[in-house]
Parts: sequence; C-alpha cells; structure tokens
Amino acid sequence: MRYYGNLAVREERQPEPKKQQRAAAPQTASQVRRKSIPVGEKLLYLLTVFVFVAVAGLILYRNAGLYEMNRDIQKITNEYETSVDQSKELQREVDKLRDPARINDLATKLGFVQPNGQKPITLSAKGD
Repeated sequence: MRYYGNLAVREERQPEPKKQQRAAAPQTASQVRRKSIPVGEKLLYLLTVFVFVAVAGLILYRNAGLYEMNRDIQKITNEYETSVDQSKELQREVDKLRDPARINDLATKLGFVQPNGQKPITLSAKGD
C-alpha cells in the first residue's frame, strides 16, 4: 500500500478477478426463499386492523348521532323563534282590537248609542 504522504487517503484496492457465473438453472434452485409470516403473527395483525376499524366505525357512528342531534336542535330552535314572532304579532293585534277608542268608533258606525245620563252596566264578582 502506498500513501504518498497523506494517511487520510483511502487505500487503493486492486480489482478482484471476476468469478465465473453459473448457468441460470442451478442458480434459481439455490435462491434463498423468504420465510412467510407465522400464523399467530398474521392473526395478531388481523386483530389489530379489526380493532382500528371498529374504533373508527364507533367514532363515525357517534359523530353521525351528534350531527343528527344538532340538526334537530337547530330545527326546534327555528320553530320556537317562529312561534315567538307569531305570538308577538298576535298580541299586538289583540292590543289593537282592545283599544276603547276603536271599539267606540265601531259601535257608533253600527248604530249603537250611549245611554244619556244613565250609569253604564257593569259586571262585578260580588253580585252587588
């Protein structure tokens, strides 16, 4: 081996003579076969995959249930808001129809007259 003054240099190798290749038929017979996975390990892998699929299915099922429940809540909330708006509108209409001035105008249009000097008839709970 020659180093030419630097010890950090890779040593020079001499090319090795090539080995003669054998015929193709005997070489295939001597090929190393890979060992197959044992049955127990295959079952363990299968069980692991099954557990992951089951957990994913459970998560999807619960999310679907939550989505449906949320949609129902939104639907009921919209119905409630609609009924509150209708209730307010009907209450305004009742207040408008109970207005004494409106009732008096309607009575005079229909031909009712107020009694002159008489006390109006009222109902009382005591029976006076």
